Amino acid sequence: MKLATIRTASGTRAVRLDGENHVDLGHTDLGELFARPDWRAEAAAATGTTYPVDGADFAPVVPNPSKVICVGHNYTNHIKEMGRDLPSHPTLFPKFAETLLGAGDDIVKPDETDALDWEVELAVVIGRTVRRADEQQAADAIAGFTVMNDISARDWQFRTIEWTQGKIWEATTPVGPYVVTPDEVGGVRPSLEVRTVVDGQVMQHDDTGTLLFDPVFLVRYISTVISLKPGDIIATGTPAGVGNARDPKVFLLPGQNVVTEISGLGACTNKVVAA
Repeated sequence: MKLATIRTASGTRAVRLDGENHVDLGHTDLGELFARPDWRAEAAAATGTTYPVDGADFAPVVPNPSKVICVGHNYTNHIKEMGRDLPSHPTLFPKFAETLLGAGDDIVKPDETDALDWEVELAVVIGRTVRRADEQQAADAIAGFTVMNDISARDWQFRTIEWTQGKIWEATTPVGPYVVTPDEVGGVRPSLEVRTVVDGQVMQHDDTGTLLFDPVFLVRYISTVISLKPGDIIATGTPAGVGNARDPKVFLLPGQNVVTEISGLGACTNKVVAA
């Protein structure tokens, strides 16, 4: 299934893609749906109101997750371009619900940064509560996958050795358009093509099969530290090709269009605009 949260005249709605239509699932958003113990069967059987796919206004797939955990340095090529050694453990940092945008929303460049960068990422969406998950529990907890563009203010990110302040700017992180269940993309360790395209130029191109720490490992690792709840999001890291690692460096400017896409999942297509 391909599931989304869309904006309608009466508020956000959780929907299932069905041909040229989105079928209403009876919930305000996917976070509310995933909190249901039988959400898979409920979503598959829904026959509610329909909305045309054409012109759909996508909200963040989960507008208010309890947590967004991001992973740094998780593609070999990206680690090398940043001049670092391969890590023994995942590098983790948080995002917050206020950072999230819909898949087609404008990215407003903050006045305070001149180093706005792109990062295409496979994002894992959690479908059941887990703590200290074993292998099977971690796999079962994955509701599906989506696309995230982990927009980063590099000048703020590297002010200190801890990155968070460069990663949590309000309303800068597109996520969506769909949460795609694992059965549609080859399972819980999918091998999917990832790309970033800025104004028609391919900037990043890799495959999620080359992740150092795969989705199941990350659910196990993170759930050891803290409970993962329905609707929580894990961003699994970005491949080589970010603007900050180029010579000379290249950053996003108002008027540019940035597309982050993953095969089988869709794309976030966003225009950068001035504040």
